[in-house]
Amino acid sequence: MTAVLYHFSEEPAITSFAPRVPPTNPSQAPAVWAIDAEHAPLYWFPRDCPRVAAWARAATEAADLRRAFTTTATRVHAIECGWLSRVRTTTLYRYSFDATPFAPWPEASGQWISTTTVEPVDVTPVGDLLEAHAEAEIELRTVPHLWPLHDFVQRGPWDFSIVRMANARPRPRP
Repeated sequence: MTAVLYHFSEEPAITSFAPRVPPTNPSQAPAVWAIDAEHAPLYWFPRDCPRVAAWARAATEAADLRRAFTTTATRVHAIECGWLSRVRTTTLYRYSFDATPFAPWPEASGQWISTTTVEPVDVTPVGDLLEAHAEAEIELRTVPHLWPLHDFVQRGPWDFSIVRMANARPRPRP
């Protein structure tokens, strides 16, 4: 089991996290959401920033991902160009939790939930979000529209994450 889990927020002084129903998934039972270290880079963005990510889970997927994205990276994140200034200027905090009260959430890779209120063990600023991506060797792309990548990543053999698409620019017309 993972020893430490994380939550990311633009708020620096949260003292406890109570279970709640996510506004984007009202059918979900109340929970506190956390992410494991491997998947934490999916949250190195301003909260409302729409993004698409793809990453390899195995060597065969890494080769496919590298070919498909014409990259040497094993992980690719993309945001819309209009969000770049906010990514550059947002101060993001990483809250650490003891993983004991959490259970894996099977609907998404790396996500964990707790049905009880939890208190953070530690909170630290993430720092420069672009630098965090660079240090982790994650290719961060800025694109005019996320919708082509939104559609593309779902067809590949790799794992993927699609977040906050309601905040993305409208889907371009053909």
